[in-house]
Amino acid sequence: MHYRREQPGDRPAVRQLHLQAFDEHGRAVADLVEDLRARVSAGHGLSLLAETDGTVVGHLVLTDALLDAPRRLVSVRVLSPLAVLPTVQRRGIGRALVAAALQHDSTRAVPLVFLEGDPGYYARLGFQPGAQHGLRRPSLRIPEAAFQVFLLPAYEPWMTGTLVYPEVFWRHDAVGLRRPGT
Repeated sequence: MHYRREQPGDRPAVRQLHLQAFDEHGRAVADLVEDLRARVSAGHGLSLLAETDGTVVGHLVLTDALLDAPRRLVSVRVLSPLAVLPTVQRRGIGRALVAAALQHDSTRAVPLVFLEGDPGYYARLGFQPGAQHGLRRPSLRIPEAAFQVFLLPAYEPWMTGTLVYPEVFWRHDAVGLRRPGT
């Protein structure tokens, strides 16, 4: 297994990965990734992939976001999306990608990494409920248990407040859960 930054030539394989990993939501997630690349290219994020024998089997994006804290705005990151090819899930690929991303950000003075996800899975990777640290969800559509944070060495206890997602997540309606028919 090899982990590295995404390159322009990886785009078709990364898109195909998201289409397969997210089933009926695959197209929406793949389109979100397309637009997140502009932020990554401008230095406002990181796109990592995992490959084996030249095949892309995992991918994640870290995107700059803001924490609206009482003292001041704080630059933080959002980890979304994370995808692993269904045929190789449960082999530690996602865990290794997340660990590499967190290691990268811990050396860059990033204090917090947020995500929306399964608390059973992400708790094993060191993520904690955001509310436990005085952090608020950017949308009520995000289940409280799914709103999670990883504290990096640059974190300070005064860093509380509301997470503000970048506009691209709102444009793609990729914040929280929509209830069908409402």
